Amino acid sequence: MSRALFIIDVQNDFTEGGSLGVDGGNAVAAGITRLLAEHPGRYDHVFASRDWHDADNDNGGHISDHPDYVDTWPPHCVAGTPGAEYNPALDTSAVDIHVKKGQGKPAYSIFEGVTADGATVAAALDELGVTDIDVAGIATDYCVRASALDALAAGRNVTLLADLAAGVAADSSAAALVELEAAGVTISEADEV
Repeated sequence: MSRALFIIDVQNDFTEGGSLGVDGGNAVAAGITRLLAEHPGRYDHVFASRDWHDADNDNGGHISDHPDYVDTWPPHCVAGTPGAEYNPALDTSAVDIHVKKGQGKPAYSIFEGVTADGATVAAALDELGVTDIDVAGIATDYCVRASALDALAAGRNVTLLADLAAGVAADSSAAALVELEAAGVTISEADEV
């Protein structure tokens, strides 16, 4: 039995000033850094995901010059660009498993990505014996939501650290929290876990 932290998409393009920046993104980055610094033994494993989209195609229709901001989005987190890098306020020294997702197709959940050695997240969790997962990051109403639901579907005990997540919009973020709690995700704050 072990506990993992999922840090979802705390990237420059999703924080203030980025192409799809959300309010509170920089604070989420700093808050996760503070959590890991103040509680270095809390997690046995720390996963961090990044959108990592191809530059030379529309990534399966995910990226558009005329986005609807539901299924299609403006260019963001293009592989190798500053926007795809982790936000500088996020100290990644505690991250032991980096996950890239997207890579030519739409991807929201961390489970749609692969680790640096090409393993699926589900396989990595099984290999590491992870039973409990705390989820933090961006965006509450999209990638955080999808990752938490997939972690639950993978049979893990899942807690969303709501104070360490930021969403695209207030209404859809609130709806996501209701949906997640109804599905069995514990909604908590970092200092309560």
